[in-house]
Amino acid sequence: MQYTLFENTNLQTTTETRIGYEPVLAAVIERRSLKERYSIKPINYKLAMEIVVNNHYLHRKCPCSFAWGLFEGNNIIGCIIYGTPSSAPLRKGICGEDEKDNVIELTRLWVQDGTPKNTESYLIGNTLKLVDKEIIVSYAEIEQGHLGIVYQATNWLYTGLSAKRTNWTIEGIDKHCQTIADKYTSAEIREKYGDAFKLVDRPRKHRYVYLNADKRRKRELLTKLKYEIQPYPKRALANGC
Repeated sequence: MQYTLFENTNLQTTTETRIGYEPVLAAVIERRSLKERYSIKPINYKLAMEIVVNNHYLHRKCPCSFAWGLFEGNNIIGCIIYGTPSSAPLRKGICGEDEKDNVIELTRLWVQDGTPKNTESYLIGNTLKLVDKEIIVSYAEIEQGHLGIVYQATNWLYTGLSAKRTNWTIEGIDKHCQTIADKYTSAEIREKYGDAFKLVDRPRKHRYVYLNADKRRKRELLTKLKYEIQPYPKRALANGC
């Protein structure tokens, strides 16, 4: 189980550790730097899933190898999760077969509304070096109006759009398409679920890669990178994320 890292973490949702808070408007609080105002601490799998299921726009669980909470005092006001990508072709597709086990994905990022500018970037920037993989990938959802500004602000490489693919879906079953594909063949699904099984176009996303290594190793990984590095997308979309 990849969640054992957090089994002994004693941060729980109690009266002392609360998810969210009523914003404090005192001027002295607002003038504090992000470092003075917030702390970042590891949280366990159960708490991380509770936070993202309740607050992140996808409202579902995700792969989780590492999770950190953003705290203001005892209040959890943000969460970041890194996990092994469920897709083997994705892991191999970034820097090749020999680096497939060196890949991790930033799978969820949530910060409560009303926090100061750059709070999301602060949370990303202060957890990247805590991850034990050298290749980190993440995606910005075009359907949500996201450009990936937080990745641009923390110096990720932009590698274009994700590939055009179709998702396997079963009406009435809320499971990730990869989970379904790992369990059944398409023939088996059609036999079991009939017309409830459908193929739908997968929305394309902005793809970002971060090389979490020293200069020498970064140069080596750049020679292995299978994607072309492109200029950051700048077209203004719905919410500028």
